Amino acid sequence: RSPNDFALWKKASEEHLMKWRSPWGIGYPGWHIECSAMSSKYLGTQFDIHAGGMDLLFPHHESEIAQSIACNHKPPVNYWLHHNMITINGQKMAKSLDNGILLEELFSGNHHLLDKAYSPMTLKFFLMQAHYRGTVDFSNEALTAAEKGYKRLCDAIDRLDKLKATESSQFNVEEWSQRFYAVLNDDLNTPQAIAILFEGVKAINEIESGKLKIDQPSLALFKERMTMFFFDILGFMPESNSNEKERIDGLMDLLLNIRKEAKANKDFSTADTIRDELKALGIEIMDGREGSSYKIS
Repeated sequence: RSPNDFALWKKASEEHLMKWRSPWGIGYPGWHIECSAMSSKYLGTQFDIHAGGMDLLFPHHESEIAQSIACNHKPPVNYWLHHNMITINGQKMAKSLDNGILLEELFSGNHHLLDKAYSPMTLKFFLMQAHYRGTVDFSNEALTAAEKGYKRLCDAIDRLDKLKATESSQFNVEEWSQRFYAVLNDDLNTPQAIAILFEGVKAINEIESGKLKIDQPSLALFKERMTMFFFDILGFMPESNSNEKERIDGLMDLLLNIRKEAKANKDFSTADTIRDELKALGIEIMDGREGSSYKIS
């Protein structure tokens, strides 16, 4: 009713692509009402979690709340999660800086800022190492560190079934579990949750070496909680192709070394053949000062 209120319906110009007849004239819905209409259609008039960037808190989400309450007489959402921004090598993402990276580019490695491809689970692990309301700086170094950390967790979980119980126990699994729940209940503190999972990795290593004792009931509970926390609650998935990737890396190292020797012996025909045949298979060899690397397209 006030001229200061946000628009629920906007008048469409002649050239505007979206336009419909309405009691208020030919036009189209305002930005905020679009979202309330879609969410109420697909999720109901009240749903649990609504996420979005901090830049949407005002005016977008506040307007969504106002119009949804006016329409349905109840708050539309139980929990709002507003995440902070991602930077690239310390700079904001911007077209002018040519530093935006699409997911498909990240997973294929086909981007000038990427040294190699990174898996979806590596990306998820990297993002969850920061609190959702904190800033995240994207770099090859940070992604590579996340890749190694994620592999450590996966390897430890693979060894869970091989652990042997003892008659007594020195590991309080219930206390460890409650700390995991507590940090997630503290504004979804995923960095602390991952730190507690790594305490589990340390426990696995010490049980394996005999340094830490654990009885059969505690071991059964530990296996159940560790896998539930990792797969069901945090939503990670095993890197089913991790062994395959190791084999590919080993094979490529062998080919790159053969090519390096051929170039050293001035057998450029063999070196070029290896490069061209691999390119035909979608594998690009990149020669640099520190040696050769490869990228699968």
